[in-house]
Amino acid sequence: MRHQCRVPLLGRPADQRKALLRGLTTQLIREGRVTTTKARAKALRDEAERMITLAKNGSLASRRRVLGYVYDKQLVHALFDKAPTRYGDRNGGYTRITRTVPRRGDNAEMAIIELV
Repeated sequence: MRHQCRVPLLGRPADQRKALLRGLTTQLIREGRVTTTKARAKALRDEAERMITLAKNGSLASRRRVLGYVYDKQLVHALFDKAPTRYGDRNGGYTRITRTVPRRGDNAEMAIIELV
């Protein structure tokens, strides 16, 4: 039974799922917006907001946690420089998910997730 297990499985084994979310988080922080499926966007929102919250904190322990998760080291340093000024007055809600047209091949629900 999976009663009250709130981890989105995304139809993948755990290692592939973690790698997918790490890659999407890195891309979202780098580009500012990513087009993906709605389920992936909702799973990505939790991880991206956690990374931005750690970057707002700015401590060494937070920096090391983000460096262990995000693939690009220079991107992490840029995030820690910009996050306190960009998101300093905001208590969460750093991303926006907008639904778009279904994907042509398999009619999957698509969404754009972007940093606010």
